[in-house]
Amino acid sequence: MTSTSVKTSGFSLAKKKELTGDDFYEVRTIGDITVAIVCDGVGSASEGAEAAKRTTSYLMNNFKIRPKSWSMEKSIKTFIKSINSILYQESQVNYERSELVTTLTIVVIEGDKLYGANVGDSRIYLYRDNAINQLSFDHAMNEVGFENVLTSAIGIESEVEVYYFENLLQKEDKILLCSDGLYNVLSQNRLEKGIAFGASALVKKASSLMERDLPDDATAVVLEIEKVDEREVLKRQALEIPQSLKKGQTVDGYVLEKSLIQNDRTWLCVKKTKRYVLKFAPLDGIDNPAILDFFVKEAWNAKRLKADFFPKAVIPKNRTLRYYVMQWFDGESLDECLKRKKISIDDAVKLAQTLLQTSQFLLGKDLVHGDIKPHNIIVLKDANGDSSFKIIDFGSVTEIFSTATRVGTPSFLSPQRFQSEAISEGSELFSIGVTLYLALTNRYPYGEIEPFQSPTFKEAKKPSKYNPNVPDWLDSVTLRAIALSKERRYEHYSEMAHELKSPKNVRPYFNENASLIERSPVTFYRVGFTIMTLLNMALLALLLR
Repeated sequence: MTSTSVKTSGFSLAKKKELTGDDFYEVRTIGDITVAIVCDGVGSASEGAEAAKRTTSYLMNNFKIRPKSWSMEKSIKTFIKSINSILYQESQVNYERSELVTTLTIVVIEGDKLYGANVGDSRIYLYRDNAINQLSFDHAMNEVGFENVLTSAIGIESEVEVYYFENLLQKEDKILLCSDGLYNVLSQNRLEKGIAFGASALVKKASSLMERDLPDDATAVVLEIEKVDEREVLKRQALEIPQSLKKGQTVDGYVLEKSLIQNDRTWLCVKKTKRYVLKFAPLDGIDNPAILDFFVKEAWNAKRLKADFFPKAVIPKNRTLRYYVMQWFDGESLDECLKRKKISIDDAVKLAQTLLQTSQFLLGKDLVHGDIKPHNIIVLKDANGDSSFKIIDFGSVTEIFSTATRVGTPSFLSPQRFQSEAISEGSELFSIGVTLYLALTNRYPYGEIEPFQSPTFKEAKKPSKYNPNVPDWLDSVTLRAIALSKERRYEHYSEMAHELKSPKNVRPYFNENASLIERSPVTFYRVGFTIMTLLNMALLALLLR
C-alpha cells in the first residue's frame, strides 16, 4: 500500500513576554489524509484566543467523521461555514457583538492533491524549485491608515467569505501555513531560505530579528512532501486507452507480434530486436474509473515489485497510450506443461519453494499474490535442462486481509474464501498446495470448480494414489497445505518451507476419518498384541479351572 509521505513541523511564540498567545495550530494524519490548521485569534476581540482554539478543534474533529461521499471542497467549505455560524451566534447571544473572532488557514493533503482554504490574513505558501509563492488570499484592506484591517474572519459576520484553492503536489514541495506575526517580520527572501529548516527555525529567526520582543504572536507550520503517491500521479496522466490493437501495429517503437491473451490486451512485441510483453488497460477503463484504478495499481505493483521470481517491468515515461512493459520469458506456462506430463518430484518441490519465497517476499510488503495457479507460472529450462519458475500476473496482487471478491480462481480458493473470509497466509498456502497437488498428479484435489459454483469439499486423496513416485513426506506436506480446516492447515509460509527443506522432520498427516492403522500402525499392532495377550491369558485361566 502506498500514500503520500509528509514530514511535518509546527512552532509558535507569543508576542512580547507573554506565556500564551492568540495563535493555535494543529497537524494530524487522519486515515489517508494529512490536515494542517493555523488560526490567529483576533487581538481586538476579547475572545480571539478562544475562537482560534475552538475553530482548530472543531475542524479537526469534523475531518475525523467526514462523509466519504463528500468532495474535499464541500467538506472544507461546509465545516468552515458551520464553525463560523456557531461562533457568530454565540458571540451575539453572550456579548451582543462579535468577540469570538479568528483568522484561519487550512490545508488537506490527499494523494498528490493539495486542498486549501483561508479566511482572514493568515497565509499559505508553496515552496517549489527554490521559489516561494503565496497560495492564499489576504482578506485585508491595503488603504493608507487601514493596513491589516480584516475584511473577513471566522465569527465576525453571519456569513463568511472562504477563499478556496487546489494544487497538484510534487516530491520535495514544501507548504507553509503562518500567521501575520511571522510574514510581517520575515521577508519573502527569508521565508525562502528558512523554510528548509522547518517551522521552529522560521519563528526563532523572526524573534531574533526583533531588538525587543515579537510585536505579535508568530506561528508557522511546515509540511514537506517526501514522497508523492505514485498511483495517483499515474492515474492522472492524460493517456488514451486504445480500443483496437492488431498484429504489426507500432506503439511507441514496440511492434506488436502476437496477442497472448484472448481479450487482445496483452501482446508479445519486439523493439530493436528484443522481445517484450505489453499489457494495455482494459477497454472498460475508458468509462469506469474503478477499472482504471485497478489497472493503475497493477502497473504500479509490476514496476515496484522487484525480485528474481517476477518479470522485470517498467512504465515508460514518454508513452502515448495506457500500458506497461514487462520482460518476456522464453518458456511456457506450467498449465501448458502439465497438459503433456507431470513434472518431476524435485521440480515440484522447487516449484513449491519458489511460490513460498514469492509469498514471503510479498508478505514483507503486506501483500499477497491472490491468484496462484499454474496459468500464472512460467517454466524455464536452462542449458542443462534444469527448471526454474517465474510468477506473473500483477493484476491479482492485493493487500493481505483484503476481502476483494474479484481476486482468485475458484479451483484454487480455500473453503473459507467462498464464505467471504479475508485473504491470509493460510488461504494463500491453500492455493500453493493445490498448485503443488496439480503438479504432482495432474488432478485437482477437490475437482475443478466453476465460477459462481458453491462447491462441496470432500477429503482429498493422497497425491501418491495418482503418482506412486510421491514419497510419504511430500504426501503429508501437500495434504497439510490443502487441509479443509484452517486449524489443520499450515498457518505461516515459513512452516511449510521448513518441512520442504527437512523431509525427515515432516509431521505425518492423516485425513480426519483415517483408521488407526493408517494413522499409527505401531499403535495399532501394539494395541492388537495387548488385546490378544489378554484374551490368551483369559482362555488359559478358564482351561486351568
